Amino acid sequence: MSKFSLDPEMNIEVTARFISKGDDAPITGHEYTVRLYDKDLVGSDFLGESGLDEKGMARIKFSHAAFGEWDSLEKYPDFYFILLKNGTEVLHSKVMQDVDVDFLEQFRMGEGEVVELGTFLVGS
Repeated sequence: MSKFSLDPEMNIEVTARFISKGDDAPITGHEYTVRLYDKDLVGSDFLGESGLDEKGMARIKFSHAAFGEWDSLEKYPDFYFILLKNGTEVLHSKVMQDVDVDFLEQFRMGEGEVVELGTFLVGS
């Protein structure tokens, strides 16, 4: 298992931003939910969910324990998310394989580690 932090009780926060394709306006509103998963060799672990703020940002916090016991073959998580609007899937991301959270994380005092997945376009 990678060393996310020296404190196993420390939270990890994964963020992602969602904007409309074409006008780059943030996707916002109570009707949107983002669910984050870690794809495993067999199945997926649900890590949490979030609404979207006024900037189209989802923030999903979980502890290291959410990963359970990693298989010895997995060094890093394989994140993917699903964006729902009123419970209907509108975006299913590709699996981001072997996300090196040690490289991407930013430690924020009092918050834990923050992993930013980037900005994603929504719409046709």
